[in-house]
Order: sequence, then C-alpha cells, then structure tokens
Amino acid sequence: MTVLLDTTSTPLVVAHRGYAAVAPQNTLASFEAAWRTGAPALELDVRLTADGVPVVLHDATVDKVTDGVGAVGDLDAATVRSLDAGSRFSRHLAGQRIPTFAEVVDFLMLRPGLDLLCEYKGTWTADQLAPTIATLDAAGLAGRVLVQGFSRATVTALREAAPHLPRGLLCDAVPPDLLAAATDRGAVTVNPSVAAVLADPALVARAHDAGLRVMPWTANEPSEWAGLCAAGVDAIITDRPGELRGWLAGRATRG
Repeated sequence: MTVLLDTTSTPLVVAHRGYAAVAPQNTLASFEAAWRTGAPALELDVRLTADGVPVVLHDATVDKVTDGVGAVGDLDAATVRSLDAGSRFSRHLAGQRIPTFAEVVDFLMLRPGLDLLCEYKGTWTADQLAPTIATLDAAGLAGRVLVQGFSRATVTALREAAPHLPRGLLCDAVPPDLLAAATDRGAVTVNPSVAAVLADPALVARAHDAGLRVMPWTANEPSEWAGLCAAGVDAIITDRPGELRGWLAGRATRG
C-alpha cells in the first residue's frame, strides 16, 4: 500500500513538483532534492507530446519553465527534451531537461523510500493512459502510486485503465457534489486547494465520513500548515518539503 494511504503518519509531506523551492519544478534535480530531504512522497504532472510521449510538465506550454516556446501538445518529444528547463530557475542548474515519464519511473525504482502522487493534466482517455500505467506496472511501482486528475473524465478513465491503482479527484474551489463525484469514480482522496480547505475546515471531517482522504495543495507557509493540521488533513502538498518536515517535527516536540 502506498504511503499516501498510510494512516499512521498524519499529515504526510508530499513534495509538490519535487522540492520546487530549491530546484526547477518537475525536473530530476527537484525530485532528487525532495528525496534527499526525506520527503516520503513526490507529486508531479504528466502531459503528452505531439507524438504521444508522456513527459513531466505542469503547464500546457513550455514557455514558463524552459528556453523554448509552444504548446506541449504541438511539439514532438525530441524538441521538448532538447529544451533547457533549468536556467530560468538558476544559471547553476542550466541543462536540466523536461523528463519523460519513463525517466521518472526509473528514478523512483532506485529510490524505494519515495512514493508517487501522479497528476494527469487535462483530459485523458483510457487508451492514452494505458502506456503510463504499463510503465508503472512493469517497474513494480503499483504499490507506491496514487493517480489523480482535475478532469472527472480522466478519473473515470483511470478507473478503466488502472482499476488496481488508487485514485484521487482534484479541485480548486469545492463543488457541492465533490464527495459524491469522488465516490462514484471509486476515488480514495479528494484534493482541493489550500484556500478551499481553510475556508471550510469541516470539509475534512465530511470527507473522512465518506471514506475519503484529503490532501490539499499547495501550502508553503507555517500559518497554512497550522490551519490544515487543525482541520485534520491527511497530507500536505508543498513546494517546501524540507521546511514542512522540520515544522512538523518541532510541532510534535512542542506537543
């Protein structure tokens, strides 16, 4: 069972796009930094290139995080992989690349203490999902992964393509039917924005009553961490996993 569903360590620290506060997001450098700080789980985003290769990138375009321009879905994998994804963050990290999904799976295979919260960006069909699911299964990572998406159609497709993998439903603001929509799709988590949870802390108890865990995104400040802990969330997704781990350790010491 993935550590993301473990109830013995609450709240769990999830490194958002790796350790995005200290390295370029969704790169191997960021993932390595998250692992070295002791984060138990890593969150990342997956998109398809024009030639159908799954790559790890949040935005629909490469403009923000690389030296290139254009929509990921309009560029082939070779072009996406040729871009510098590090120098915009720091000249010392120039040469970092947008990783393929397969590269990240290889990375995780060598780091057994790091589980994966995998977000599929946009809307995917079961056929589109199948190659990434096969990659996870072939690597023996099924027990270390939770898959999720904002798109309800994608979460439904995940149930078809990977019924053996636990699923989560993401949202920003909380729609009235969130818990029912998650339950209907066999999801085990609902992951709203931090602002949504802090505006309605009782959402966590309602989700727990429905058998769902809550992992809000993206909390980077101690005031947010304190509010989420008070609400009883199961995990906190953060750009600052090292700082959050230290804050939680200090909180436990203080009692």
